[in-house]
Amino acid sequence: MKAAFLTGIRQFEIRQTPTPCIAEDSDVLIRIATVGVCGSDIHYYTQGRIGSQAVKFPFVIGHEAAGTVMETGREVRSVRTGERVAIDPAVSCGRCDQCASGREHTCRTLRFMGAPGQLDGALAEYVVLPERSCYPVPGNVTMDQATLAEPLAIAVYAVERAAVTGGVTAAVLGMGPIGVSVLHVLATTGVRSVYATDRIDDRLAFARRLNPAWCGNPDRDNIAGEIAAREPLLLDRVFECSGDVRAIAQGIELLKPGGSLVIVGIPETDQVALPIHELRRKEITIINVRRQVHATRRAIELIASRKIDIGPMATHHFGLAETQAAFDLVEGYRDGVMKAIITLT
Repeated sequence: MKAAFLTGIRQFEIRQTPTPCIAEDSDVLIRIATVGVCGSDIHYYTQGRIGSQAVKFPFVIGHEAAGTVMETGREVRSVRTGERVAIDPAVSCGRCDQCASGREHTCRTLRFMGAPGQLDGALAEYVVLPERSCYPVPGNVTMDQATLAEPLAIAVYAVERAAVTGGVTAAVLGMGPIGVSVLHVLATTGVRSVYATDRIDDRLAFARRLNPAWCGNPDRDNIAGEIAAREPLLLDRVFECSGDVRAIAQGIELLKPGGSLVIVGIPETDQVALPIHELRRKEITIINVRRQVHATRRAIELIASRKIDIGPMATHHFGLAETQAAFDLVEGYRDGVMKAIITLT
């Protein structure tokens, strides 16, 4: 089969590699149709690492994916050959204390697609994954939408963790795919008002399609002043989705006493300084979000029911041979890109 191997910093090569085979009775062989380029993939592309997770080249990355079931192990019951599936890229052990308590996403031996030293990624014609990582998608859901169910599931989980209900006020800092997904999910909760920020005007223009109460660019606008003028008591929830450490401090500034800062973005730095006295005086709750758990099916349902129109997020399409061009586009935030999709079949 063909796969796109990351062979060095900003270097991809399309190579032939053996097609994986089913090894366990719970395994599923999937022919990959579409792969989304994620911000975490860009870290591996431009830096060769995320924190301590360093790529040993050559390596196949990519984890936002959908495809068609080609073969199943003898014990597989939830999917069948020929069925289209969205993929949850996290593979848990199912046995440790975290898995037993329903926290498979913090499994003690969690393995993740396209993460160095864990599992090969999705930028390949075929992958093998456990049955529990495969979620059937109905006929009215496209492969692009099924691929986007992965970032949408993170947003579903983040909003659930933040206990957002009707009447809540919120801000989403960072209008990349995760931030826009959070904006989508918030719109289904009856939230009273949502504010959106980003340093890229094309992304703010995309966010305006979802009718936030106000959009602003922190490089140009007084974000805290503009939001405080509209919400004198400040906000109940702030979702930090950019990974910019400056946005974390700004999120704390935007929160009312007793509010919650939900950290969804992944900073590039290992250490973050916090305004501890403001945190203490306001008694701010900090909620960290690690990927998602038990939210993929709900994300698919939101797409299939048309409660969320996630399709427009797929702004650019490339073939497997154009993988490097796709990554360069996303890394440079060019041409209004929101999500680049690489199509394999």
